[in-house]
Amino acid sequence: MFDHNETLEQARQRNITDALMEDIGVCDWTAKLVSHKKVHAQLLVREQAVLCGVDWLEGALKRLDPSAKITWHYLEGDEMAPDTLVCDIEADSQALLSAERPCINFLQTLSATATLTREYVNAIAGVSPNPNGCAVLDTRKTIPGLRQAQKYAVRVGGGQNQRLALWHGILIKENHIAAAGSITAALQAAVALNAGVDIQIEVENLAELDEALAAGAKSILLDNFNPIQMKLAVSINHGRALLEASGGIDLEQIREIAATGVDRISLGKLTKDIAAVDFSMRIL
Repeated sequence: MFDHNETLEQARQRNITDALMEDIGVCDWTAKLVSHKKVHAQLLVREQAVLCGVDWLEGALKRLDPSAKITWHYLEGDEMAPDTLVCDIEADSQALLSAERPCINFLQTLSATATLTREYVNAIAGVSPNPNGCAVLDTRKTIPGLRQAQKYAVRVGGGQNQRLALWHGILIKENHIAAAGSITAALQAAVALNAGVDIQIEVENLAELDEALAAGAKSILLDNFNPIQMKLAVSINHGRALLEASGGIDLEQIREIAATGVDRISLGKLTKDIAAVDFSMRIL
């Protein structure tokens, strides 16, 4: 435990194992009511959404029936129209019945994250005066056990990832600064670790921004700045560090924030404030 950093593929296999284990356990007694035979099923989506989670669905079903065949009518990342056919499935009846809920759970959750991300990405298209544009990022506010999966879904939706986990980068927040004694001391300690990961520091006002820049910060999180303060921060920064806006940002505010010229906007709601996409599976 705690001896390696999990890859996306390792996380996906763990997700599938966990989902099947928690739902099936020693036996799916209800599936035993039907005999083993090949059946044809169709999966439909009931609302407009971005498809995400294809590999999780296929992995869960094929863990129970390696011979299962799935024909997709949308590709990962496609926008699906309401009440349309997502895929055709041919599989063993018992395996399909046992895997149905885990499969749809993955799809409804990851598609929800990808769909919400796409909405925010589209909302700021063409707004930023920044020559590099403005990126929409997630946070670590993810569903326990689904960190890598939801981070992947954000990428499918057109967003980018903040650090994947604690091992993936150094983010110096207010409590780290208080414990270290100052922004400068915290940054110096982070550099001294020589960890080979990105270092970002959170600031809460323009005075702290000045100190962070003077201390050589290359990535700065503007915590709960208003748009006027963000514009000033961009001007003060003058391209020296990567500036990221964060703190309770919603769809109504994001265009104004992107227009300030910040490099990135991070949003916890992409992974925690999601509404499951409505899918339905029917055996024909």
